[in-house]
Amino acid sequence: MEESPITDAVLGERVPSLPRLKAVEPVARGRVEPLCVAEVRSLAAFNALEAEWNALVKRVDDQVFYRHEFVRCWIENFAPGAALRILTARNALGMLVAVLGLQEEQGHQYGVPVRQLSSLTNKHSCRFDLVAEEPKRAAVAFLSHLMGDPSWEVLRLSDVPEGGAAWELLNAARGAGMPWGAWPSARSPYLVLPSTVAAWTKGRSNAKPLRRRRRRLEERGRVEVERVAEVEGLGSKLEEAFALEQSGWKAQEGTAIAQAEHRRGFYTGLARTAAERGWLGLYFLRLDSRPIAFQYGLEYAGRYLAMKPGYDESLAEVSPGHLLTENLIQDCIGRGLGELDLLGDDAPYKREWTEQVRQHHWLFIYRDTWMGQTLQRSKFRWAPVAKRMVGRWVRRR
Repeated sequence: MEESPITDAVLGERVPSLPRLKAVEPVARGRVEPLCVAEVRSLAAFNALEAEWNALVKRVDDQVFYRHEFVRCWIENFAPGAALRILTARNALGMLVAVLGLQEEQGHQYGVPVRQLSSLTNKHSCRFDLVAEEPKRAAVAFLSHLMGDPSWEVLRLSDVPEGGAAWELLNAARGAGMPWGAWPSARSPYLVLPSTVAAWTKGRSNAKPLRRRRRRLEERGRVEVERVAEVEGLGSKLEEAFALEQSGWKAQEGTAIAQAEHRRGFYTGLARTAAERGWLGLYFLRLDSRPIAFQYGLEYAGRYLAMKPGYDESLAEVSPGHLLTENLIQDCIGRGLGELDLLGDDAPYKREWTEQVRQHHWLFIYRDTWMGQTLQRSKFRWAPVAKRMVGRWVRRR
């Protein structure tokens, strides 16, 4: 699949459609058996798929966010009562060849109630995609299945990476004449790591300022870096991290991990699972044994995935978060990792480390009904036009 040349919202124009969306496409070497599509609607049925699910992820796109353990932890903490609609596809031999994690929920678009199928995602899930051996074939099969179900009006997938397999769902919708659209979401910075620390240090613009800040911090006491990767003692280490995060501005906004049981449960459960499987990389910067910065992350498939940072804001003048990031990068290089993925939004503090970003999008597919067409036009035509008109009016005042 070619990468989408999207720079802003993409409008799904209606094009001449096929009589119906076919479940499979003809190939040169004879007839291909149709994929068998089924829905998983309970957590117990989802849990039974763990081995097959992970084997598929490993074969197709080995990212921790797509693994069964990660998705299960997310469901158990953020959507324990969700109406699951997880799509699975099996080939003629019964092998699992595609999955798409969805839930059924009542949403709103510009104040209008909307029955939607949405991805199992929120801002803590980081990244989402269709996982399929043959994305084009799976997309056609899944969309064909959903077209026979009148209970939804919009299919919404959040934080799909540009060029991801889920874009084939938009291609299938376009081919079937269904309204569709895409909206840019997170631009996640990432740093490709060289093979040596010396190669990374050469030419760094922030190297000298950080050396000065580190010396100033060392004047206050003993500075140490700690990496936590084991289950033993993990609970107390996590509490240190959560308390440090809650001591700052996140507590005022109510977004600290420890301020909500579902957030605490997710990050605690994920850390324990990651430690058991050798993925955990929880880093601390300590001053005389006291934690002054932390980075909660996962080490998986040659990448370090930086999920949650925090630092002591009373020491902001010496940038403890940046000092820890410097040590973290050095350790990742020493461990032979190839990438630091900073995830989330394109925050200014992340751009001190890299100019490379990974664009993500929200993908929307609407039913080919009067309601679906109206919802699509309101989001991708009328609302952008109204926003531009208001902007012009404000600038002219």
